[in-house]
Amino acid sequence: MKSLPHLSFLRSFEAAARHLSFTSAADELNCTQAAVSNHVRSLEDYIGRPLFVRHARSLTLTDVGQGYLPSVQRALQDIDTATASLITKNSTRAVTVSCPVSLTEHWMPQVMAGFHAQNPKIELALNSTVWADLQENASDITITIAHKDDVGAHDMKLWDEKLVLVAAPYYAEITAETLAQERAIHILGRPEYWDAICAALGMQKTRIPVGFQCNSTTAALELAAAGAGVVVAPKSLAMKFLNRGDLIEPLIVDCPSPWTYYATFKDHMTPSAELFKDWLMACASEAKI
Repeated sequence: MKSLPHLSFLRSFEAAARHLSFTSAADELNCTQAAVSNHVRSLEDYIGRPLFVRHARSLTLTDVGQGYLPSVQRALQDIDTATASLITKNSTRAVTVSCPVSLTEHWMPQVMAGFHAQNPKIELALNSTVWADLQENASDITITIAHKDDVGAHDMKLWDEKLVLVAAPYYAEITAETLAQERAIHILGRPEYWDAICAALGMQKTRIPVGFQCNSTTAALELAAAGAGVVVAPKSLAMKFLNRGDLIEPLIVDCPSPWTYYATFKDHMTPSAELFKDWLMACASEAKI
């Protein structure tokens, strides 16, 4: 068997591709920007093809990089999930929850902290996922984001997700007529977000220019808060920014999201897992989306 590229090369590539920045990837991986750059260069040398186009202040993925990224992310997620599963089986943790990274950054921490305050003897393990939880039954509770046309028979919806159009506070004067003049931030893999908002406003999507593209909703919201443009995102993820005043809704649009969060549960759950399930669903029902 041909030797595989070093795992650190793959992790550096995945982080740099997700952030489109060697510096941000280095911050996430707790190493230097030079180390990430060298890892990616070594991976490119191994493959024999460039993965990024390097600009003066930014990165973009080449066609090869775009095609390679999903496979690398699935492989890394498989390793992380399998490892987390082994750790969980050999520890005293009572409840294991798998949840998309987007939700762990915005909603799940408050849910888990509230549960722990009332049930301090029940330990919780949170497995943040980029893709689906690939190891079946690795977690007591698995939360995923799914399109309305791809919902499983046993998936339980957490809430009816809404889409919001948000921007930094100094974009307050935007109107439906001037929106097409603004720089738009697009979330890769979610083109329906802008489609839905444009339809709700009676606009053609082709009128919305692309300013930035991100494969992370959190990164897109941070860009918007920094004044980089206007973004359409799930309200559940934008609420933290709206509540802090970092973002505003210059146009209030009642727009259901085609993507929302669902939970699935093990067939045979421990009493502790059942208790957390009830807490989770109660918090979801109270979420102001």
